[in-house]
Amino acid sequence: MNDDADDLPENEGEKRSALIQSVSIAARFLDLLAKSETAVALGELAKRAGTGRSTAHRYMQSLVREGLVTQDPASGCYDLGPAALGIGISALRRINPVETAGRQMKNLASQIGASCGVAIWTDRGPTVVQWHRSASFSISTVALGDVLPLDNSACGLVFQAHLPADRIAAVRKLQPAAFRGARPEVKVLNAIREAGGAELNEHLFSALTGKAAPVFDAQREICCVVTTVSFLATAEAEGHFSRLLEAATKATGESGGS
Repeated sequence: MNDDADDLPENEGEKRSALIQSVSIAARFLDLLAKSETAVALGELAKRAGTGRSTAHRYMQSLVREGLVTQDPASGCYDLGPAALGIGISALRRINPVETAGRQMKNLASQIGASCGVAIWTDRGPTVVQWHRSASFSISTVALGDVLPLDNSACGLVFQAHLPADRIAAVRKLQPAAFRGARPEVKVLNAIREAGGAELNEHLFSALTGKAAPVFDAQREICCVVTTVSFLATAEAEGHFSRLLEAATKATGESGGS
């Protein structure tokens, strides 16, 4: 006789569903703690999770036992534990923000009439490391490996809005003035930070628009920039800037940033 068979419930499907639901509820509690700035009291956790206090207590004590949650002995409040931290660190080590951003831009290129890419910061300035062409936009203005102007490109402006001044100054000395462009005013960079990205219409090429938005890592530092190039009329009709900002936000989230 199979001893394991004796342990199976009469309705295995229902038991399996219940187990999955338990994991989902535990994950909900962990997510609430992850999004909280401070430790959270049991009653507040139950309220946010939409459960009773007894249910919340049961789950939290189980998570404490596994090291995923800690409980302050004085206040009784709960916070993320060392095991949760270890899982988070391991996940961050596996993340490549450029690849994550590249997947978002490849997907975006299949949906809109624009070429979509990813640029990183190098000692020469913004450099294109991924470029995905759209079936409905075939004009080639940018290629893989191209270095973009510091002041004459949307990517360059976005990097300037988020990088330390000394890194910008080093590239400014290297790029020829005719290629680089004119230094933007402080109010321009402030506006880019406020808007979440930059747009340059008919700047380098007539009838074309370049748009760019930052992607941040877990340390809230800019790690790359996502960008689109398209016809100005098409960009306005299809809402390219908002679609780009959405893709950048998703890439940031998947990279552990905020």
